[in-house]
Amino acid sequence: MISYDAAQIREQSLKLGHVAIIDRNPRGKQAVPMAPHEAVRYRERSGVERCFGRLKDEFGARNIHVRGPDKVMMHNMFGVITLFADQLLKVTGC
Repeated sequence: MISYDAAQIREQSLKLGHVAIIDRNPRGKQAVPMAPHEAVRYRERSGVERCFGRLKDEFGARNIHVRGPDKVMMHNMFGVITLFADQLLKVTGC
């Protein structure tokens, strides 16, 4: 099994002209730190991943029981609005 922190993935990303933003697994060695610009992008991506995870786990985006792109979009947007309201209530302390 190949993890995300694999040489093949990094090489393929470089061939395509992409920057692989992958958390490095030290595998018993000292961890190699990310470049500062990679660390910023990694934090942003991690935040987005957490947001999508919450949408799927807590706000109904994992199982959608409607048909049609407009209804699916509306279902997901209700989840986004609810997620926003939940985050807003956490920030304001209500």
